[in-house]
Formats: sequence, structure tokens, C-alpha cells
Amino acid sequence: MTVAGKVYIIGAGPGDPELLTLKAKRLIESSDVIIYADSLVPAEIAGFAKPGARIFGSKDMSLDAIMSVTLQAVADGKIVSRIQSGDPSLYGATLEQMRILEAQKVDYEIIPGVSAAFAAAAVLKAELTVPEVTQTVIMTRAEGRVAMPEGEALIDLARHRSTLVIFLSVTRMFRIAGQLQDAGYPADTPVAVAYRVGWPDELIIRGTLQDIAQKVRDAKITLQALIIVGPAVDPKLLDPDSGQQVAVSHLYSDEYTHLYRRAGRGAHADAQRAELYEAGGYEIQPEAAPHVAGTPAD
Repeated sequence: MTVAGKVYIIGAGPGDPELLTLKAKRLIESSDVIIYADSLVPAEIAGFAKPGARIFGSKDMSLDAIMSVTLQAVADGKIVSRIQSGDPSLYGATLEQMRILEAQKVDYEIIPGVSAAFAAAAVLKAELTVPEVTQTVIMTRAEGRVAMPEGEALIDLARHRSTLVIFLSVTRMFRIAGQLQDAGYPADTPVAVAYRVGWPDELIIRGTLQDIAQKVRDAKITLQALIIVGPAVDPKLLDPDSGQQVAVSHLYSDEYTHLYRRAGRGAHADAQRAELYEAGGYEIQPEAAPHVAGTPAD
């Protein structure tokens, strides 16, 4: 039997309410029922709900309880926002919820959010894919209470020597640092730990595989922290006086041809750029304006 309501599984981002997408905020404001992960999502985000909306914090609710509220609401024709932290596709525990919605033939939609991985990179002023340094990002967690599939143990993934983003694992910092060095990362490999990124008490700890575990222990961080490992988070990459040789992306290089620009234009291109600046930039024609969520075409 098809039911009348609808469920939106919404990524709330890492904590800063201003990192919500426009679509996420619009849907929260129009929903009849809000179920939000109140241990990880600020109450301010649920506070965007309209007057009269029913709001549930899910930190002490079981899956059965969450889905009972959800299914009853959609059976009554209500719109439900199920608000998760970060992006629902990364450690969101959403698959089991979606399977129940599918079984009950409930209409639902997933709204992506800003992952803590990207919010942390922004705070660090880091590009996780630096040309000629690393072009690969591996997102994972350390083995512990949750078993890892074959071939996905941290020491196996570490052999790629790419940028590693490690979720839900800060309590195993000493073990992680040892495993990564055993896998071939040098002891002086840069590491950043981002605690509650996007929250008022956000804390960034920088170090190397040699000293980061003790720094984390000294800071008494045991939860809500993300670990990023690799030369891409080395602050010296930003320092023009560090002596670090950093490769330049082809994207904006005058020596690189792509669909929108030819290589080798040199001084002529410089003159064009100066003219463009003096003219105030490009003018976007109304017919070329992008579609904005919430307009009739949505």
C-alpha cells in the first residue's frame, strides 16, 4: 500500500548551521515532523522548523522507535525530515532506514550535506588532492568495535600512501599512528585532527605520526573528531618561503589547452584579463542564469 506522506533524509553538515544547503533548510522549514540526531546536530538546525512541527531528538531512540514515528507520520500524510550529521552517505546509518521505507513503499529523498571531511579541509586551508603529491583520498575508519571487510584494514589501505581521512577512530590514535608507520608512512608525515569542526568549541590539532597521538591524549579528545593524514595537510605547502616545490594544476595554466581556453596566448591573454577587470567582469544574461531550488521548475 502506497502512503501519502514523504520522508527527506537530510545531511545537516558538520555543525555550523550556515553550512546547510538552501534545499535542506527549505525542507526543514516546511516539514511537519523533524527527527534529528541531537547528539551530533545542533538544536538550532531543528529550530528552523515551522511553528507546530513535532520535533524528536533521536540520540536515545532505537531504529524501531525512529521508524515507528516516521511511518505513522507519512501514513497521516505528513512530511518528515530525518536530519543526519554530515552527509548521509558516509557513516550515516541510513541504509537500514531506507530498506524499511522501500518495504513500506514510502516516498523518500536524500539531501546531501557537507561532510566533516571537507569542512575540516576548509578549516585547515588544505587541498586534499595536490598535483604530483597525491590525487587520491581514502575515507575509512579504524578497525575496532566494527569489523572491517577483507582488504580494508587500515594497514592495507595505508600502503597506497594517499591522503587518508579516518572517521570514528580518535580513541585509537596511538594504534593508528603505529600502523601507518608500519605500512610505510614516514614518522614525520603531517597529521591533522579536527574536533567538532563547525561547532563553537572546534579544535584543530596538528602534528606528525610521531607526536599526534600524545597531543590528542593531552587534549582529552575521545569523540567527534576526524583524522586526516598525508602531505596534503602540511601547512608548509601554503608558505612561499618554506622551500617546498608545489606542482601547479593544469586547470588555469596558460600552457594547458582545454575546452574553454587555448594554450600559448601569453601577453595577449594578460591584456584580455586586464580589460575584463576594468570592464567589471562578465555579465550573466538572464536566460543563462542557473535554476535555483524552490522555483517552479524544482
